[in-house]
Amino acid sequence: MDTLDRIDKKEIRDLLGKSWLTHDGMWFYHTYQELGIEKANKLNKAAIRSLAPIEINRLKKVLGIDGEKIDAFENLKDFMLEALEIILPNTVFKRFQFTVSTKGLFHWEWECGECFAYKGMKEIGIIDGYNCGVIYRIECWLEAMGIPFNINPKISKCMMHEKGACSGNIRVMLNE
Repeated sequence: MDTLDRIDKKEIRDLLGKSWLTHDGMWFYHTYQELGIEKANKLNKAAIRSLAPIEINRLKKVLGIDGEKIDAFENLKDFMLEALEIILPNTVFKRFQFTVSTKGLFHWEWECGECFAYKGMKEIGIIDGYNCGVIYRIECWLEAMGIPFNINPKISKCMMHEKGACSGNIRVMLNE
């Protein structure tokens, strides 16, 4: 029997997702140590922005919509929810709510204190200077798909650290 046949898909997703999160956190930490917090934030956002179109294409291919333009809200909603479920480990996914409150409006919300980036940056002692990359990644996904949007509130620093909670809305403007 093949090794991958013995392991549940969710276990594989969680292993790969946790490994990615750990690598991302360690990359940020070592960049911070070497170059300081401002440069680490700048490089992190540049990496996220350049990753987004590649990641979107890979996710679309895995989800069977390779080459298709997502131009209807229902299709975008399905894609976003499925993409987040694929890339986020279950322990993270169940603490992050990404829902649709009305057509064209996504709402995100982290359980209090449960954002993986907040917890990681707090643990390594650099939360005061950390600029959120988590919601920025979703913004970059939308940009990579050519979908106009507005986000409220605009995020730079970690909202969980600054306000004690992290939630907001993303309004997408699709011609349907």
